Amino acid sequence: MPDFSRLRPHSSQGWLAWVLLAFILFFSVASDQFLTVQNLLDLAESYAVTGIFALGLFVVLVTGGIDISFAAVASVVQYLIASLFVQFQFDNALLSILLAIVCGTLFGVINALLITSLRVVSIIITISMQSLLFGLLMWVTGGRSLYSLPEWWITLRSVLPFDMQGNSFQLGLPLVIMLVIAALTALLLNKTNLGRQLYAVGGDAESARRIGIRVGLIHVFAYGWLGAMAAIGGLVQVYRMGEVVPNALVGGELDVLAATVLGGASLMGGKGTVSGTLMGVFLIAILKNGLNLVGVSNYFMNIVVGGTIMVAIAVTHYKKRKETDVSFV
Repeated sequence: MPDFSRLRPHSSQGWLAWVLLAFILFFSVASDQFLTVQNLLDLAESYAVTGIFALGLFVVLVTGGIDISFAAVASVVQYLIASLFVQFQFDNALLSILLAIVCGTLFGVINALLITSLRVVSIIITISMQSLLFGLLMWVTGGRSLYSLPEWWITLRSVLPFDMQGNSFQLGLPLVIMLVIAALTALLLNKTNLGRQLYAVGGDAESARRIGIRVGLIHVFAYGWLGAMAAIGGLVQVYRMGEVVPNALVGGELDVLAATVLGGASLMGGKGTVSGTLMGVFLIAILKNGLNLVGVSNYFMNIVVGGTIMVAIAVTHYKKRKETDVSFV
């Protein structure tokens, strides 16, 4: 008799992999359009920006913080770069990208400094920053979209083409950028002393401080990293859409948070992996795409995403309570 106990997952990432496989099989049977190379490539590319945001947010969650302002930061950065071109014909690709990353990082650092200096819960500061930045953006721009953009930003490029079954396909630039960022994030967290300090601060900030870790600087780095990822994600989103729409990104924060929590990141810090975060992103993507193909209303996905976050938070708190339960009763 075969021993199926070996197939039983021993981590949240293992369970998530089984859930992903189950949904892939279900939607493959429910719709013959789901399991096609083109649909899967389109799906991966369309959620690449979500993945970039999620990888940045994951680093913040590892430290025990949370940031809701990344979509507003991305929106401000894209409008700034586009405005420089429209107003001053600033058309230098490398300098524009560097400026975007610097601006995004600066917003993240401001968040971190406010959180550490005022000693206010991170979600309050970042929600306030989100409201402030988005409100200022809509007020200053009047909600106007920009369509006159530099060629380097909107010209679609062929990346990693391949042939399969007589048809030509390619991995899109947004997907390649997301995978490169995922590799850099994994390298940072798993192979560097800074990565170990990020996990240590999330596990127990006071203990980390006692062993000499500068907790404030770790938070500055984490929020700055998310700011940089927000800027890159904002640039990639414009590359995909070919226009700058001030309110295009704000409102999608829930998907990003759901993906990171689904991937095993704890809202209490100190846990999670890059691979789990990517699986969380693609689980959300598969659910939305699959339900759309079988004719389920998009509004239903709000129920699914909200319920998913609730269940993930409940499981996280239950595990944390079991780990710290020293009762003899």
